[in-house]
Amino acid sequence: MTATSEEIQQRSDRIAQACELASEEQGPPGEGELIEAYFRHAPTEDLLERSPQDLLDIVRSHRELGTQRPAGTAKVACTTPPLGDGPSHTKIQIVTDDMPFLVDSVRAQLLSMGRGIHTVVHPILRVERDATGALVRILPDDAVPSEGQSQSVGVLNESWMHLEIDRESDAPDRDEIVARLRGVLSDVREAVEDWPKMRARARMIAAELPAVVPADIPEAEVKQAVELLDWLADNHFTFLACRDYRLAPTEGGTGLIPVSGSGLGLLRADPPMGVPRPALSDAVLAKATERRVLFVTKANSRSSVHRPVHLDYVGVKTFGPDGQITGERRILGLFTASAYAESVGRVPYLREKVAAVMRKAGFQDESHSSKDLLGILEDYPRDELFQADVDQLVDVGTSVLTLAQKRRARVFLRPDDYGRFVSALVYIPRDRYTTAVRLRVEGILREALHAKSIDYTARVSESPLARVHYVARLEPGAEMPDIDIDLLNDKIGAAIRTWDEDFRDAAIREVGEEAAGPLVAAYGPAFSISYKDDFEVAQGLADLRRLELLEQPTDTEFALYKPRSGDEAIRRFKLFRREPISLTRVLPLFTHMGVEVVDERPYELTRADGTPMYVYDFGLRAPADDLWDSMSHAELRELFEGAIDAVWNNRAESDPLGALVLRAKLTWRQVVILRAITKYVRQTQSRFSENYIVSALVHNKDIAADLVALFEARFDPDRAHEGWEEAEEEIAARIQAALDDVSSLDEDRILRSCLGVIRAALRTNHFQLGPDGEGKDYFSIKLDPTKVPDLPQPRPAFEIWVYSPRVEGVHLRFGPVARGGLRWSDRREDFRTEILGLVKAQMVKNAVIVPTGSKGGFYAKQLPDPAVDRGAWLEEGKAAYRVFLSGLLDLSDNRVGTDIVPPERVVRHDGDDPYLVVAADKGTATFSDIANGVAQSYGFWLDDA
Repeated sequence: MTATSEEIQQRSDRIAQACELASEEQGPPGEGELIEAYFRHAPTEDLLERSPQDLLDIVRSHRELGTQRPAGTAKVACTTPPLGDGPSHTKIQIVTDDMPFLVDSVRAQLLSMGRGIHTVVHPILRVERDATGALVRILPDDAVPSEGQSQSVGVLNESWMHLEIDRESDAPDRDEIVARLRGVLSDVREAVEDWPKMRARARMIAAELPAVVPADIPEAEVKQAVELLDWLADNHFTFLACRDYRLAPTEGGTGLIPVSGSGLGLLRADPPMGVPRPALSDAVLAKATERRVLFVTKANSRSSVHRPVHLDYVGVKTFGPDGQITGERRILGLFTASAYAESVGRVPYLREKVAAVMRKAGFQDESHSSKDLLGILEDYPRDELFQADVDQLVDVGTSVLTLAQKRRARVFLRPDDYGRFVSALVYIPRDRYTTAVRLRVEGILREALHAKSIDYTARVSESPLARVHYVARLEPGAEMPDIDIDLLNDKIGAAIRTWDEDFRDAAIREVGEEAAGPLVAAYGPAFSISYKDDFEVAQGLADLRRLELLEQPTDTEFALYKPRSGDEAIRRFKLFRREPISLTRVLPLFTHMGVEVVDERPYELTRADGTPMYVYDFGLRAPADDLWDSMSHAELRELFEGAIDAVWNNRAESDPLGALVLRAKLTWRQVVILRAITKYVRQTQSRFSENYIVSALVHNKDIAADLVALFEARFDPDRAHEGWEEAEEEIAARIQAALDDVSSLDEDRILRSCLGVIRAALRTNHFQLGPDGEGKDYFSIKLDPTKVPDLPQPRPAFEIWVYSPRVEGVHLRFGPVARGGLRWSDRREDFRTEILGLVKAQMVKNAVIVPTGSKGGFYAKQLPDPAVDRGAWLEEGKAAYRVFLSGLLDLSDNRVGTDIVPPERVVRHDGDDPYLVVAADKGTATFSDIANGVAQSYGFWLDDA
């Protein structure tokens, strides 16, 4: 980023302040000038991050390092400051002779060690040193040496490098950094010092070739080799190493033995004496003795100088007097940028190869195909162009010509002649190329080739095809595996396919081609980029089916699923809507189900017609890792989705009892049994709060499950059989035994109260079916109050408890024939106490009309604010009244003629009871028509009584 004028001025001020500080501290002469020269080209942002004192400390420590440096050596220091207010990075400082490739090589070495580089300051200083290497002074750029000093010996251009890397506190690791950098600096020195000799050697080899190559080798081939060597020496090659080798017997066969004293650059030093050279494999020996003048390939080793890539390897065969190959002259280095940029028609060795490719391809000169093929070869990876043979290039070039029209991916493999690597050229439609695609293809190649490592270079241009060149290194001695190229191409083709293409194909498989068209047209554009990144096509189709079920804006669908990968304790839950929702409505549902929401991902999907759809994806963690796997996924989905759906659609309430769905494997309707009972226990035993009663059941999930089993044993008409009493007693005994192990006295009392309510129950509507064939959305239970433990006095003869998400109510009847009003109560916490007090007076009041009294009351739980909409408030009260009355009539016998007809699907543990007479009371004075209408809908024998 370009510095602003203000930042440039701040930079100047910061350097000036450091110089002023040096003057105040009376530093050595010329220290101010050194500071200015040192930071002249330093990045502005780096300077502004440091105080003047920091800058002065950097210069002084570096000058101290450079105080003594013998000729031809490099000084390297690596230090880590103590943690404090100042810079905390580890500091590397280097003093060496100025030469090319220093910064690139040092950077590459540090990065190869995994060290992040934060700062690089690289001043080139002109210094004067004495014969021992002691620093005499630092000179201005145009200074001359002191009198009596030799210009060539005493005055030097030195590279002073200051780098800051990731903090390293471990001294041995810092020592390793220093050792590695010294090795790299030595390599740079050897390569730079010997570069003129290596260049001259290349020219010498070229000059000698025509005279030493046997006559059986074509003159044109010799000419190409000579021209290529001269071209390399003409600044197209960075020479880094040279050495001659001779073919000679070695242990186990024939090897290439270094010729002593022939090494230059990185190979300057002769190998240790007495170390046996490995024998060449048959394949490599065949290449070594192949009657070719020159070959170009890649070396096994990476360059430690300039660029950290595998070295380019130019080999020139040597011949004996008998014309037999005796060895090779090896040149190692890196092709320069100009070598890669130059047209193939001007590169010796390549121009002849390209001409051969064009001839063999058979296209007419100046035809479009001919021009396109030449363009492919011009753009071809230059390393590959040197190494591939004509047949391989013809195959790749002509195949690539047709790929753009087919919009297909294709891979071309070329094994290295020496078995060390496999080159893989992958062509991909340009609009399909992404980093993710590159990584997927790399993974496919790694698996197929059993690669030890893979390097890549990518080229994306105006061409309709992107090209990625992978070089897969094989394990030493490993053979290239047999490859089914068609299967490999299929895998790569699948890897680059877009989500939309896969979605279309999946839709065709799912519903057929004709039906898939409109489906894809409507929903294809709907899926957002973030959705496609997170979900596979199969999941998209499944979600689409859910979305298609949404007919009304308020319709909602749910789906619990197990992600393909990740934490085993995590399940994910999707919620589908046509309208957005607030998280405040959703999150408490999961909390009450006993799971933790670990993340939430919303997706807005817009259909082609502009209709928005919403998918909310929640990550859920269960309190125990194995809880999700305690049942099959199908069972889990049925339980969990059913419970959420019931709460969402107001068929069930959301409270902590929902945790029993997972913990005790209960359905939401089974939880309703417990919820209704806890509500009743709360009304009869004010000592415990509702939350405490609920927690007692959740903490004792096995007892809770057995309470449900006991209830079902007593009342499920589908389970009615001889011996039900024995089954009930067996479950009750199991509960009693479990209660003995409950450590909390309060929980023991609560659980025994719930057990007592169930055993005192006479009838329930829980197993009745509504008009839709499903269970009813409200629950009523008829009790024998004389058997309910701890029930306040007076105890009625019969009691009906009605519960639903909308209303709770109770009807107390002190005799078989009793009459009393139904009150709309506003006392949620203790309306039973209110009704019990009223019925005492009612018994006296009705003594003349009926033998004894009764009273009922209900509390409407979902009333809107009457101050906002009194009409809506009244209508909700009426709806609650209807539910309450229905709960009473569900459990009442009917009289048809002289027969007593019990309600359907109600198991009775009492005698006939057809008498139910109600009247108006506070809040229900105008509800008589509602009561009559409900009675008539049931065909109740008392009709509108």
